[in-house]
Formats: sequence, structure tokens, C-alpha cells
Amino acid sequence: MRGGIDTNPIPDLRVWLTYASIGGLLVVFIFRLYQLQILQGPDFVTAATDNRLETVNVPAPRGVIYDRNGSLLVRNIPSFNIDVTPALLPDSQAEIQAIYRKLSELTGVPVDQPGEKAAKCVPGRGIQQLVDEGASIAPYDAWPIACNVDQTIARIIEEDSADMPGVSVETLPVRDYTTGSLTSAMIGYLGPIYTAVADRFKSLGFDPNRDKIGYSGIELEYQNVLAGRNGVKEVEVDVAGQVIREVGTVTQPLPGNSLKLTIDTRLQAAAESALQSRIDFMNRGFSVTGEPRVPLGVVIVMNPQTGEILAMASLPTYENNRMARFIPVDYYEQLAADTRGNPLVDHAVASEFPPGSTFKLTTSVGVLNEHVVTPNQILTDPGKITIQNQYFPNDPGKAKDFVCWKADGHGNVDFVHGLAWSCNVYFYKIGGGYQNEVPNGGLGIERLGWYARELGYGGQLGIDVPNEENGLIPDPEYKRIHLGESWSTGDTYNSVVGQGFVSATPLQVLTSASTIANGGKVMWPHIVSDILDGEGNTVQHFDPCVLWNLTDGISTPLDEIGANCPNVPDSVRTSREQWGTPDAHNVDPSVIKLVQEGMHDVVVLSGDQPGTAHNYAQLDNISSAGKTGTGEFCDREADAQGLCQPGAWPTHGWYVAYAPYDNPEIVAVGFLYNGGEGAVSAAPMVAQVMDTYFRLKAIDVAATLPQ
Repeated sequence: MRGGIDTNPIPDLRVWLTYASIGGLLVVFIFRLYQLQILQGPDFVTAATDNRLETVNVPAPRGVIYDRNGSLLVRNIPSFNIDVTPALLPDSQAEIQAIYRKLSELTGVPVDQPGEKAAKCVPGRGIQQLVDEGASIAPYDAWPIACNVDQTIARIIEEDSADMPGVSVETLPVRDYTTGSLTSAMIGYLGPIYTAVADRFKSLGFDPNRDKIGYSGIELEYQNVLAGRNGVKEVEVDVAGQVIREVGTVTQPLPGNSLKLTIDTRLQAAAESALQSRIDFMNRGFSVTGEPRVPLGVVIVMNPQTGEILAMASLPTYENNRMARFIPVDYYEQLAADTRGNPLVDHAVASEFPPGSTFKLTTSVGVLNEHVVTPNQILTDPGKITIQNQYFPNDPGKAKDFVCWKADGHGNVDFVHGLAWSCNVYFYKIGGGYQNEVPNGGLGIERLGWYARELGYGGQLGIDVPNEENGLIPDPEYKRIHLGESWSTGDTYNSVVGQGFVSATPLQVLTSASTIANGGKVMWPHIVSDILDGEGNTVQHFDPCVLWNLTDGISTPLDEIGANCPNVPDSVRTSREQWGTPDAHNVDPSVIKLVQEGMHDVVVLSGDQPGTAHNYAQLDNISSAGKTGTGEFCDREADAQGLCQPGAWPTHGWYVAYAPYDNPEIVAVGFLYNGGEGAVSAAPMVAQVMDTYFRLKAIDVAATLPQ
């Protein structure tokens, strides 16, 4: 040290460490800058763009639905919602409360009412709670505080919107079912996209928070046709989510196609009226338990030459207009609680019942075609026969009585009269065999199954409404699997008359009679005739289609079922894979002709006594053919009411018929749950509906004549 001053220099090591630290930091900063700007730059640009741009889903108009005459059954009408955008409300709480009070006076929604959070447009909370929820989620989004308001109220609010900042009127399309409950079972209704399918529909361009999908009926079956394709547009938003402007290219929504049905609304109204009147009549005069005796019924009308469904009434039903905006919980629970009537079920296709004597048409075709008896062969009906109910070939069996509905029997019976009189003993003998009179077990359960399935039983027919059931044509294997028991002679006896384990939908009973009426063709039953574009032009027409023909052999290969029918679903084929492949047995046209004669004699005088429907189903100046049915049953509901009494079980009422007899153009079936004797309960209403059909036809013909 000189002069008190330290002249020692800073150690070189320190200097170099300092320079190294500064250089290292500089390298780190440069690398980080390179990483942010060069390596991760595109990602940040993308993220910034995503934050700035938002994709908006633009709804597509849903297609409408017409009946065969062009009457509009389903349309889209405007529904008005009152929305509040929280971020656009005034700053003053006093002004906000004044707006809330005015909205409450106009809409009826309370200003302040706490409640559980629910889907939009579900009542139960006040305006304050609804707006607060919106403010916490998306303050620049419009949140509905009142839905489906009257158009007059909507206009008043729209006119006053300048004095109510943040309040707007939103116009949305909703379904309007012009025929309401008359066609609700077949048309169905819409509902919100539920969680289980949300991802699938989102991938198809739907907005799960806004769009609705078909929940039942045609709305469900033709969802992809009616829905169209939503559009897309991009908008620029600020940090709070407020829309600034539209950017980019807008993809316009593609409207859904419309549908034209085979249904004649006039005939549909007549069918439902006849059905409701008959149910009311039965419940007024024949209720024993205090509850309605007949909780449900069905009427279906079809053209046997084309398979077009002209009317399909299922009661009880529901009002689908009540489901149009949202599904009211209390109303839905009320419908679901009706376990006897099941109004949410289309009983025409989705419910199964024992077909009773209508199933004798199947036994008739099989017995004649297999030459079990000749048409003129006489069998004796003493009113009761006793068989040895055997469970295996050498089983000595146990005596079991089988009786005819006519206690003293029908005496000597040939085929046509056996069918016309619906003689149970005659059919027991030819179906299951009887001593030396009909040896070798008669037709038997295996061959009965062949012909039953060929007439449309035991599998889906592919009608274009959802939830079609298969019905059941039993066999020994079915009983072993489900009951652990062997098949018995008595099981065959019960099956040949449509009892025991046999079950069918009303559509299947209708199809069996239609097949007889048209000479052996099983037609594809359908409700939609055309798909139309927005201008009403035909995009696709559904031609009549023969699923298979009995006269071409009953072993129709699966790949030939509906071979000329591109619209028949695969379920028709897959539901018949269980058939096996019996040897081909063409049904001789003469067999079908004899069954037609027997059905004709059901409606007229036959021999020394009338057919079973003679006094109940005559048409004015038009010949017809039919078959009555009285199906014994004992289900859970009947058992709970104490109706299942041995030897006196309750019965369903059936009647199926076609007309004119010589050139059929209409076939109809009527069914009444617990309706009793089919001739008395169901035949009159079917005759009424068929009579209406011919009256409407005469009116339509007259309208085309020159004035």
C-alpha cells in the first residue's frame, strides 16, 4: 500500500468468473428467447388465435313431415325466449333491479327465487339467480330467463329493449305437431342430446347444449334424414368473450330433408276414434275391479298389396306438443307411472300378446300344405277331448282335457267350416294329432314354426319405427332353456291355437292376414313413402317391397330376404338367422285360396251356423274376410288384480280382416287388452274403420270427377 491507497488489482479469477456468469446468463436469455420465438412461437400464435377466435355452430332447420295427402303433420314454428346478457346490464344496481321487476311483470318469472340449478328453460329459479349463474360462466353470453313466452310479450320487450340494456328477444324454431296425440305414437318427439351420446353427435356437428334429437317414433328413426347439417362461422372475441366481428368463411347450414308418410290422417282419426269409443264402452259396462278393464288397444290399417301403413292407432298415448320445448318432469313421470296402459309405448309394434285364434291362419296353411288332412276330411268336435299329455315318446302321459269354446261342440267339421267357426277341437286335432283320427302328431311344433315364421311371426318385419319386438314362436329347445322342462303334447295343442308360449305384436297378426289376402307375399310394412328436399321434390321414393313369397318356398335364404328392398333394415335378416334351413316347401296357391274361403265364411253364414264374426263385422255392399281371436293371458298386471282364475283366465280381443274379398286393398287388425271375446269387442271397431276407408275412397273419387 502506498499513500494509504490499496493498489492491489482485482484477482483475475474473479473477473473471469464475472464475465462467465454474465455470458452464461446471456446464453440462457438468448436460448430462452430462441425457444419462445422460434421453437414455441407457432404454438403461442395458435393459442393466441384460439383465444381470439371462436367457432360458432349455426343450427340447421329440421325437415317437416306430411301425410299421404300433403297435410302438414309436423312443422317448425318460432318460439320466443327472453335473454339477459350479464355484462351488458347497467352499472347501477337500482337500474338492474328495475329491469328485473319489469321483466318479472311481463313474463311471470319471479325476481328472486333460489332453486337448484337445472337445464336452460326449466322453471324453478328467479331472474336474479339465472343471471348470476350466467355472469359466473360467460358474462357476454345471452342467458334465457323466460322461455316460450307469448309473441305479444316478446314484441313488447323487444320494443322496450332500448330502455333495458342487456335484455334481448331470441327467436328459436320448435316443433309443432299439428295432429298432436293423434299421431304421437308413430311420430314421436325430440329431446336434448344426453350425455351418453353427446360425443357422437358433437362429432357430427351438433351442439349438445342447444340441439335436440329424436327420442321416439319417426323423429328417432329418421333422425339423420330430418336433422340436416349445422353450419359453422368464426367470430373474433375479446378477453371477456364479447363478440367483436365475424371473420373467415361461413359454412352455411344444410336444412334437413322432409318426409311424406303413407298415413292418411283422416283414416287415422277414424281408427283412433273407433278404438277410443270401444275402450270407453268396454270400461263403462264391463269393469269389475274398479279399474278400467281395457287399459290399452291397437288398430292398424295397411294396404296388403304394397305394405303401406294407412293408419296406426295405439292407445293410451301422449301429447307430444308438451315435449316440444322441454320435457316436463311431472308430465313424463305421470306417463311412466301408468304401468297398465304404458302410453309411451307404441303397442302396435313394441308390445307382445298371445294372438289366440288369429294364429289359426298359420296352422291352416301348414296343415293343408303338409297334407295332414284333406280339405274335405271330416273331424268330429264333441266339445271336449282328452289326451295323454306326454313329455317324451314312451311317456304314458297324464290325462288332460282340451275344450272348444262352444261347450257342446260343432259336430262334424271340415276345414273351411273349422276355420269359419274357429273350432278349437278341430285345430287341436290337426295341429297336434289325435288318436287314429289324425295320426303321427298332426302338423307338430316344428313344422308349425316354419309356417309361422314365413307368415311374419317370430322376428322383426323391419317397419320404419323404432322398438319393434320379435314376438315368440316356441319350440322344445326354448322350453328347455327357459323353463328347464321338456316339451309336451299339450304345449303343441296350445301353440296351434295361438296360446301357451306363443306371442305376437299386432303388426305381425296384421301381416299374417295380409299375406293370405294378397296370395302369399310378405310385404315390407312401412310408414314413410318419400324423402323430400326443401322445395318438396322427391329425393327418394320407397317402392313396395316383397320380403319373401310363400309360394317360392319357405326356406328363403337370408341374403334373398328383401333382396329388391334397399331400405329394409338388416334386422329383418338377423332376426331370422335362428330359423335354420328346412327343406323347401312351396305353399301351393290352392292352400291360400282355401284359407281365404275359410276367412270369408267367418263373416258370412257358413253351413248351418254363422261364422264367428257374422253378426259383428259385416260391411255395407262390400264383401270381406276375417278371423276372430280370443287370447287367454295371465300377465303381471292381471295377476295383481286377481283376474288369473284357473279355467277362467282373462282374454284379449282380436279381429283381423281384409276387403274387398275378391280384390283386397285394405287389411286391418284390432286389438283390445282384456277385451274378452274378439268377435264382440274387436270386430265391430275394425268393421267401422274399414267402412270409413271405403267412404273416404268414394269421396276422393268423387272429388276427381268433372263438376
